[in-house]
Amino acid sequence: MAKNYYDILGVSKSASDEEIKKAYRSLAKKYHPDLNQGNKEAAEKLKEVNEAYSVLSDKTKKQNYDTYGSADGPQGFGGAGGGFSGFSGFGDFGDFGDIFSNIFGGGGFGGGRSRANRATQPMQGDDIQVKIKLSFVEAAFGSKKSINLVRSETCSDCHGSGAKNGSFETCPKCKGNGSIRQAQNTPFGQVVTEGVCPDCHGTGKKIKEKCPKCGGNGSTRENRTIEINIPGGIANEQILTLRGQGEAGRNGGPAGDMQILIQVENHKLLKREGFDVFVDVPISFTEALLGGKVKVPGINETLELTIPELTQTGTILTIKGKGTKVLNKQVFGDLYAKVVVEMPKSLDKKQKALVKELEESIGKNQYSKKKQFNDKL
Repeated sequence: MAKNYYDILGVSKSASDEEIKKAYRSLAKKYHPDLNQGNKEAAEKLKEVNEAYSVLSDKTKKQNYDTYGSADGPQGFGGAGGGFSGFSGFGDFGDFGDIFSNIFGGGGFGGGRSRANRATQPMQGDDIQVKIKLSFVEAAFGSKKSINLVRSETCSDCHGSGAKNGSFETCPKCKGNGSIRQAQNTPFGQVVTEGVCPDCHGTGKKIKEKCPKCGGNGSTRENRTIEINIPGGIANEQILTLRGQGEAGRNGGPAGDMQILIQVENHKLLKREGFDVFVDVPISFTEALLGGKVKVPGINETLELTIPELTQTGTILTIKGKGTKVLNKQVFGDLYAKVVVEMPKSLDKKQKALVKELEESIGKNQYSKKKQFNDKL
């Protein structure tokens, strides 16, 4: 006689995975060899507990055990071990339902009704994906865009029912049940299976006269122009979602969403990181020495930048509030200008003499980095 693993663990057949695990841990501790040295009976009990848990903790083995009385499946049918003795009981039609469900692709007892219910449940419409190209300025400060598309919408005449004037009749094939039963011969005898009615697709009703506008579909294809408000500060490759602007839903379900992929064009001079913008500003070596004012590009304007005297190449100067708009806030990032000192390509004799005179008048002690380098060298 097959072992009753539920009795071994002291749990019911309806016990949850957590209850099975808790019972196993308790018994494993009780019969642990460290607490039962030399006790053969405890060792045998622990062996049974481990065997029971190895089956009941494995979903496939547990299902086989519940259905056939063996973790290995239906190999006991008609073979050694006695015909149908593997069944836990003919009265348990839930087990038979599982068997027939596997054999007939999910038909079983009551399976057709559940599929019929699913066929009539409200379903959300599909999402629509579109791409929008923005200039650097449009992404930085926001803009309005119009897109033209064709999408399915709930029929305005029948309001999605597909029937003219909302007129329906009971499906004659399934008598309004939404599912039909069929008898099939199997190795177990004749089995009645239930499936979704092919005529009404599980609704239990049929349209008397189709809506002339949508042809009974409940939705129509419409050409639409949609205005989109692009928020300032949106980034390249960011996705903007418009709820309810996708394809029409089915069976009264809501429309899907529209997902807009943002593609931002590069700026000729500026680079963006987050909500800040960066630019390299070339200046002459005399501007670096004497200082002055230079023009730099803003996002949508020309700005004036003050260069302090003796500015080193690589110095970063900041202009506050001249970056992009921060998304969903009335705050702006900053503009960072990196100074790049540029040397002249050539000098004549007179210019060289002037530079040499200047170099001698400045003195070597003015170049601290050069002095440190030479000292280390």
